Amino acid sequence: MDWWHTIVEPLQFAFFQKGLVVATLSGALLGFIGVFIVLRGMSYIGHGLSHAVFGGFAAFQLFAAQFYILGAGVWGIVSALAITQVTRRSRLGADAAIGVVTTASFALGVALFAKFGTSGPSFDNALFGSILGITPVQIIGLVAVIFITAAFVFLRYRPLLFSTFDPEVADVSGVSVSRVEAGLMIVLSLAILATLTIIGVTLVAAMLVIPAVIARMMTDSFGRMLAYSTIVGAICGLLGMYLSYFAGVPSGTMIVLVGAVFFVIVLAITGGKGLRRTSGLDDHSAAEPVSMSTVQ
Repeated sequence: MDWWHTIVEPLQFAFFQKGLVVATLSGALLGFIGVFIVLRGMSYIGHGLSHAVFGGFAAFQLFAAQFYILGAGVWGIVSALAITQVTRRSRLGADAAIGVVTTASFALGVALFAKFGTSGPSFDNALFGSILGITPVQIIGLVAVIFITAAFVFLRYRPLLFSTFDPEVADVSGVSVSRVEAGLMIVLSLAILATLTIIGVTLVAAMLVIPAVIARMMTDSFGRMLAYSTIVGAICGLLGMYLSYFAGVPSGTMIVLVGAVFFVIVLAITGGKGLRRTSGLDDHSAAEPVSMSTVQ
């Protein structure tokens, strides 16, 4: 059967097998963490942090090329915490803080690449993603970040839920919203870093938003939204990797295009009803009266 041969053909290549697994895991990770970003109205921060990580990605290749992944991660985490602090301690809104910190970091990265070149992944690969650039260390790092993210959400589920929908009340009730937000920003930075080579700097923000928005249109339940977004992200990664092989385009580009197609289909079916709601999820576990004992 021709269609079966078409499906199986790429699997004869070791790089494609590895890329398929990594792309699927990356989509699932971004879909999972993206739920919190979308529900908090922080979609722009995914875009901003991906640009901030790119600055560290470029800078550390000049001074310690073998540690550029570690350097980019530290740079991204520092940028995320700086955004949180600037937003809390000044009159600047989150969007303004993100704009200042992350665009400056991205501009620095572009300048360093243009002036000194790179000894690691190419400029295009960093921007648009390339599955061929994946190393065993990066695969291990991706798996580690997935476990870290899952553990953080599991252990801090109620404080995350409470601070997502009512941060002011959560703060008064004894939840350390600043710590929860800092933890979320650190996890987000690690997720962006781990998927940088697969999705690319310019496109990773889209995969943080698209699966979560699709899931939001499909359900009112927070728990189901987490599950749906993770599944949609994984499917986008898998199909996008397959299509990028046949189309001859960067993996990140095709993964995002697949997500965009899914978005249009779900929007047409649901009428986008979930996009008009910002709260009121009917997850009974979230609807219970929240107190110190339930969120800590």
